[in-house]
Amino acid sequence: MSPPLQPLTITNLPSLPDLLLTALSVCFLFTSSRSHNTTTTSTNCPFLSFPLNPRRFLKIPAMSQTATSSLSSSSSSNRRHNFASPQSLSEWLKPRLPSDSFATWGVKPGTKNVHNLWLELSQGETLLEDSNPPIRTVQVVTVRVIGKDGKVLVESHQELSDGRVRERGRPLSEKMKPNEEPESAAVRGIKEELGSVIGDETEVCDIVTIDPNSYVMRVEERNSGSYPGLPGCYVLHSLNATVEGLPEGDFCTDEVDEYADSDEKKVAHEAVSVKKHYWKWVSADSIQP
Repeated sequence: MSPPLQPLTITNLPSLPDLLLTALSVCFLFTSSRSHNTTTTSTNCPFLSFPLNPRRFLKIPAMSQTATSSLSSSSSSNRRHNFASPQSLSEWLKPRLPSDSFATWGVKPGTKNVHNLWLELSQGETLLEDSNPPIRTVQVVTVRVIGKDGKVLVESHQELSDGRVRERGRPLSEKMKPNEEPESAAVRGIKEELGSVIGDETEVCDIVTIDPNSYVMRVEERNSGSYPGLPGCYVLHSLNATVEGLPEGDFCTDEVDEYADSDEKKVAHEAVSVKKHYWKWVSADSIQP
């Protein structure tokens, strides 16, 4: 006769709470390992950081508020330097820039001087990162003015206050003021650079039409052509517009003196300024992006 069956006893099985704790631990370990494998890269621009392999163009449907505007406005108090004079700015820059490059400011054709940079800082158009060398961050709106035949208005060259000529070969562009929206900066730039041919009594808003679907933003990092030796981070806002009443052929315009009634007029007199703009119409496919 076989012995009676003993009851089956199972020992050392984890309880339900233990099983749940183990599952959560495995899940946490998996997600942690994935997060460590995600790499981000930062540009040299003080306020911008993008994931690895970013898209070259970041399209933003609404131009009223851009990501860079909020970033720069929140950081401007920490990035903006209050220099009492161009001389104090010059003394701050000298130990931070190559001496041979800094010496060419305002001397080498196509460059600006320290008075120009001081005016940009005082107007909030430029931010300087306190680094060695400093990084100049500027937001610029580029306006592709479209003609009746589909051609684009391009500034071929400029006549400067010191008599020199600076080659341009690009659409109308304007540095943006603090918290200024791209479309507002575009209208202001059109008024300042094309106003003399449009007419003083004409309301610019009545003759300018901006295509909101054309808005594109991109970021470029390159050495400044205006300030040799000073690295630049350019946040470029591009859009298309039409302007009524422009000549169909080549023409030139006078620059509006934006410092005529300001406290910076004396400093502006020492800066290199634009006196005349020379414009021509070119085919759209001939313009570099």
